[in-house]
Amino acid sequence: MADDSSPESTTIERSTSDETSSIDEASGKTTQALDRLPQEVVITDAGPCLKHVKVTIDRAVIDARLEEKFRDLMLETPAQVPGFRPGKAPRRIVEKKFRKEVSNEVRNEILMASLEQLAEESAFSPLSPPKLDPASVILPEEGPLVYEFDIEVRPEFDLPEYRGLKLRKPVRRFTDIDRLKMQRRLLEPFGQIVPKDGPVELNDQITADLKLSYDGKVLGEYKEIVLKVEKRLALADGVANDFGQSIVGGKAGDIRKFEIVLSQELANPQLRGVTIEGELTIKDVKTIRLPELTPDILAHFGLRTPEQFQELIEIRLNRYLEHVQRKLARAQILEQLAGNANWEMPQDLLLRQAREMLKRRILEMRDLGISDDQIKARLKVMEQDALQTTMASLKEHFVLQKIAELEKIEIDDDAIDEEIEAIAERTGENPRKVRARLEKEDLMEALATEILERKALDLVLSSATYEEYPWDDDSESDDDVATVPTPAVS
Repeated sequence: MADDSSPESTTIERSTSDETSSIDEASGKTTQALDRLPQEVVITDAGPCLKHVKVTIDRAVIDARLEEKFRDLMLETPAQVPGFRPGKAPRRIVEKKFRKEVSNEVRNEILMASLEQLAEESAFSPLSPPKLDPASVILPEEGPLVYEFDIEVRPEFDLPEYRGLKLRKPVRRFTDIDRLKMQRRLLEPFGQIVPKDGPVELNDQITADLKLSYDGKVLGEYKEIVLKVEKRLALADGVANDFGQSIVGGKAGDIRKFEIVLSQELANPQLRGVTIEGELTIKDVKTIRLPELTPDILAHFGLRTPEQFQELIEIRLNRYLEHVQRKLARAQILEQLAGNANWEMPQDLLLRQAREMLKRRILEMRDLGISDDQIKARLKVMEQDALQTTMASLKEHFVLQKIAELEKIEIDDDAIDEEIEAIAERTGENPRKVRARLEKEDLMEALATEILERKALDLVLSSATYEEYPWDDDSESDDDVATVPTPAVS
């Protein structure tokens, strides 16, 4: 796939007079909107994923709106002018008294109509609202109204044929071990922490002293921290990817060493991304004793019988498998449709989009039934390499958004309501509670984007052909993560 070569500037001229009408939601009355504006739009490249837009609106539009406003002040709703009866003040006095107020009103109306018209007619796809302060736009005494702004846009690219792709699909016949793992994940929050005599295993809880060093220099020391042993460990500013492998098998009194990769966001530039050494002195080992499957625990999941709990385990396993299949399918689709694309992204855009991507990952993990504590732990890992992973996620986003655009896929309020109902059914919550939580956490826009891209992905997958292969759970699953709030670099 080759990127389109963008012209240095593009000029769009519009001069139509079709009138439109709109409904005032507050009053229910039909009000006449501005005529379609005669405006000239010049678009130039301003950098990676950035366009500069210059809009020029004919003087006749300004004069017509000013005339209409002042005529209204003279006849329809006469202005109150001290020393004159309503409607009897001379026009020149009315204009002098209300010039600033009327000019601001006309400026705002014309600017809003212009931006709406531009959104309908522009050939680019915005990634964010235009960088424009309406108060900075001045309505001139003479000549046309001219305003300019920068706007972040989706890269321009040709999309190859996306129907009939050949994809590899992981499949798995679940075993009793898989079911026991899922059962443990579901029941651990209700378990009891008890002492353990044997060696450390995954999912155990340890108390330990932690020392962190780099090139022979101690960066930080922490006494008697408590943490769960997972495959990975996330600190406030670093991640140990082989933590579980290094700790499993240890016992009280043992010293275990492992590597920690520091964040690229550290204040000290000399330590960004470097690998340091962690040394853990194990003080105590405990394990989590799973509870009996009581009626209260069943009720927490909206169930009544142990048989229903086993059905829930199967549902969760299949949902997770589907998640893995779709994740890998997205990566393959991206590779086939945009593998050779080289889109340059400005750093500030990546940072903002990284935050949006993390919001969507929250929705995905909740959909899989992952606990809030584990979501927070996984987010720690994602934040460490957010900029690196955001580029690939953005490419997926651009491709799926363009497919949605070509297929005229849109998301309305009904689709969002249906998704909230589905989330509520899966989590056993009231839909109003789900909506309130999403709004509070600023996830509604992320939810709409997720629905749109899912529909686009479903369209591509429905026409694809598949080569199935056995799914290796360890190699393609999202590993569980332990967290400690302490920083590696104190």
